[in-house]
Amino acid sequence: MTDPDAGTPPDSGGRRRKQFQSYGAHDDVHDVSVGTKALVIVPDIVRRDVAARRDPEARLQEAESLAGAIALDVVATRIIRVRDPRPATLFGAGQVEAIAALAKETCAALTVVDGALSALQQRNLETGTGTKVIDRTGLILEIFGERAATREGRLQVELAHLGYQASRLVRSWTHLERQRGGFGFLGGPGETQIETDRRLIRERMARLRKDLGEVTRTRGLQRRQRKKAPYPVIALVGYTNAGKSTLFNHLTGASVMAKDLLFATLDPTMRSIALPGIDKAILSDTVGFVSELPTMLVAAFRATLEEVLDADIIVHVRDIAHPESDAQKRDVIDVLTELGVDPGGGRPMIEALNKADLLDPETRKMALEQAAAPNSVLLSAVSGEGVDDLRKLISDTLLRDARVHSFVVKAGDGKRLAWLENNGLVLKRRMKGESVELQVRIGDEDKSRFLAMP
Repeated sequence: MTDPDAGTPPDSGGRRRKQFQSYGAHDDVHDVSVGTKALVIVPDIVRRDVAARRDPEARLQEAESLAGAIALDVVATRIIRVRDPRPATLFGAGQVEAIAALAKETCAALTVVDGALSALQQRNLETGTGTKVIDRTGLILEIFGERAATREGRLQVELAHLGYQASRLVRSWTHLERQRGGFGFLGGPGETQIETDRRLIRERMARLRKDLGEVTRTRGLQRRQRKKAPYPVIALVGYTNAGKSTLFNHLTGASVMAKDLLFATLDPTMRSIALPGIDKAILSDTVGFVSELPTMLVAAFRATLEEVLDADIIVHVRDIAHPESDAQKRDVIDVLTELGVDPGGGRPMIEALNKADLLDPETRKMALEQAAAPNSVLLSAVSGEGVDDLRKLISDTLLRDARVHSFVVKAGDGKRLAWLENNGLVLKRRMKGESVELQVRIGDEDKSRFLAMP
């Protein structure tokens, strides 16, 4: 991370590296290396809406996994009940002192707070605990910075990271409040360092949006090309570490990285698969969701996640063995809704209740009851149990109410040809004089609509 005093915005972490950088409030900015001793603190905030309250033990386990995803050495954890969140520190004065004592006892250099902190709260907690402090948003951004492999992924992460940094520049870095002179092209007379840094971040974000726009247009062209192909698209979505990539590998024979690791997949991967009655379909593996996914990340990764919007079927992969499986389902539905996917709308959605191999007899019985619902299947992506059932369910859903019909369209009638491409599954086509003969799998309603076209 470059010294902010030099007038250069901090590095966003858009490339792979062996250390991550916490963008905090200290006048001296420290690098926190892999293996840094860290505390994980879960603020259990008392809420009126009991249904919205996540189990603090499950939250702690997830927070530890997030910290482990960037190889921090978690030396101690605490769940701290917060009845009255303090604007200045979130925690009460006695609780901050207890965290400081724990940090001193364990020689921790970093405190991870599993929640959203304002810039002021982060600064005051750093002062009060004597450690660097990073909140849930910053931690997730660091993980994304480590994992992004493609140019698009790196651009998206850097854009999100700079947006996060910009929010940290609100009266949080006292060393940035110094006046800088008007020498050179950086900053006019009397411009403060914080104004300079903020302006530089804005300029960098503008360049990133332009670069990302070009990549997004390319992805859009690729999607349009795929739409021209007579193959349905199936998108795997789900909470992070639900087993999407393992299932993807089982279905396609691919070797996408699949580990017991949060956010193992960031960049979308697409492969062809064969389904009963369907020669070829396209399966897409997407980034996993998580509770309280930073809004800036949803916005930055919208172009990537739009693969879901174009899918013919969405397969929601759930970790049915997880104690918070229902809450995770709600989180996924919330993100899909934010993207514009209506889970209760016309787009088919299948629930793949994964990790059946981890269930005890009692919970397995409950899972089987859930799987008895329409468009649900119990499976294990590791053992292969139920995967063939999933294939059949996907196939049946794609072929539901659809039969193969033969149409003859004039070769120059681009409107009608395009309509069949977009609304049916074109299986075969051949020229017949000045016309095109097509074999199309299409529903009865769409067939009637096509025949009624002028």
